[in-house]
Amino acid sequence: MDDATTKQTTLTVGLDVGDRYVQVCVLDGAGEIVEESRLPNKRAALERRFTSSDPMRIVLEAGTHSPWLSRLLAELGHDVLVANPRRLRLIYMNESKSDRVDAEYLARVGRLDPSLLAPLRHRSARAQEDLALLRSRNSLVRARTRLITHVRGTVKSFGSRIPSGGADAFAKKAEPHLPEELRSALSPLLGVIAHLTTQIKALEDKIEETARERYPETRLLTQVPGVGILTAQCFMLTIEDPARFPQARAVASYVGLRPRQADSGSLSPQLRITKAGDEHLRWLLVAAAHHILGPFGPDSDLRRWGLALAEKGGKNGKKRAVVAVARKLAVLLLTLWQTGEAYEPLRNAKRRERALVCA
Repeated sequence: MDDATTKQTTLTVGLDVGDRYVQVCVLDGAGEIVEESRLPNKRAALERRFTSSDPMRIVLEAGTHSPWLSRLLAELGHDVLVANPRRLRLIYMNESKSDRVDAEYLARVGRLDPSLLAPLRHRSARAQEDLALLRSRNSLVRARTRLITHVRGTVKSFGSRIPSGGADAFAKKAEPHLPEELRSALSPLLGVIAHLTTQIKALEDKIEETARERYPETRLLTQVPGVGILTAQCFMLTIEDPARFPQARAVASYVGLRPRQADSGSLSPQLRITKAGDEHLRWLLVAAAHHILGPFGPDSDLRRWGLALAEKGGKNGKKRAVVAVARKLAVLLLTLWQTGEAYEPLRNAKRRERALVCA
């Protein structure tokens, strides 16, 4: 927050946002409550309340409504902090929890030390719109997968099998192999699967069109084998600004691929990753890491490093290697985006070879 805003802002507002109502708590400069109210969770009601107000620091928790709400309040001239839910233990562990108490806690923490909220930065409206295409496709794919699994399992329970094959052609391939006694039960599902496949293809075409027109930098990221348009565009839309990280390796923490830390004295246990940030992007990065380490992954520094890590990692070596490669992949993608360089899969290996020749 700049100095001008700091001088003008004398009130701190906590908003506990529900699906239907927003609980408001306003504190003055001395920390005294000067207003407690409840507003309908509607754009018009919020505009009426906050349009004529002097600039205020407004604190709300990240959630379903926080993207549009934070943009609206910022457009009205207020300093908006979107609190990270992972840092709000004070509210979650409160024995007298209520909307009114939650709003007051948000206001008090935001007034005293906003850094305790680990404030988030929501993406722009256009980025949110484009990301919705990716999320919709992902939801349709998962729905189709569940239906295909159900059909296959039901057919097996009657002593038959459906030939293996891709999901896109499943409905057509499965039809001739349905047992006669199951046709009335499963034929409607095949129709739904076929329709879902058509809708998925339409969304994929739209995503590719969006990438060409709005995000041409995706070609820099898709240089890496295993990284397609979906992963590249999801990465760009989630990060949005490649300059937001002073060090490229910080992006691994942002997407939740950094191991948790609970050091105490001489103990430094090996813990699971934090799983903070965007779950869909993390899943896509892990899927790309599986391809890089899999039988069809081309030779690269990242593949060699991951395979070496898997060999010495014990019984869970492969799982740890996949996560570690996904973490390094996130750093690599951000670096390519920031620098605009061509991807060299064996850059480190060639450097070592040249060093050995010179020696």
